[in-house]
Amino acid sequence: MMAEENLRCLDFPMGQFLKRTADIFISLAILLLLSPLLLVLAAWIAISSPGPIFFRQARLGRKGKPFQILKYRTMVVNAPDLRNPDGSAFSGDQDPRVTKPGRLLRATSLDEIPQFFNVLKGEMSLVGPRPDLVDQLQYYTDDERKKLNVKPGITGLAQISGRNSISWADRKKLDIQYVQTWSLWQDFVICLKTVPYVLLRRDVNATPGESK
Repeated sequence: MMAEENLRCLDFPMGQFLKRTADIFISLAILLLLSPLLLVLAAWIAISSPGPIFFRQARLGRKGKPFQILKYRTMVVNAPDLRNPDGSAFSGDQDPRVTKPGRLLRATSLDEIPQFFNVLKGEMSLVGPRPDLVDQLQYYTDDERKKLNVKPGITGLAQISGRNSISWADRKKLDIQYVQTWSLWQDFVICLKTVPYVLLRRDVNATPGESK
């Protein structure tokens, strides 16, 4: 019953309005504040290896609608698609596909900053389940499809509960928990807890051979 009430709260116009307002103002503030750094990173990526500055990839959005997620490019162009045994994307400390600036960007999560533009466009939220690759939808259980009731987020409950050190299955369980217990206060707490996770570089990479 409580989960259903929280879902109704999230669907309620005022809940959506407050969450969307916070998304817009915080994203704009961060992008303006970090704009000099963003330009430096873009230049470094451009001169370090051939290819575009940004990486775009189709991901699952709210209600399963695909959108193009935006990141700084951290790999060489045409890098092979490596997956973990559970089908999730591989992320390792010694990944040969990753460029020199890409290693720093991934370690500090700076490669994720362009996703604030996805937030401004309304495709993502500051807080929510991380968006999976489109082809992963076929493996969702009925329960796991609940995570599609909300917009995907830059950070979320799974990202402050182990991030890449826990299995993909466990992250999806945490995504469902987030949807079922949603509140603006929970979003605020997740944002606060994300800061030390990023600054201390916690659980950035999965151990090779383990799930990401």
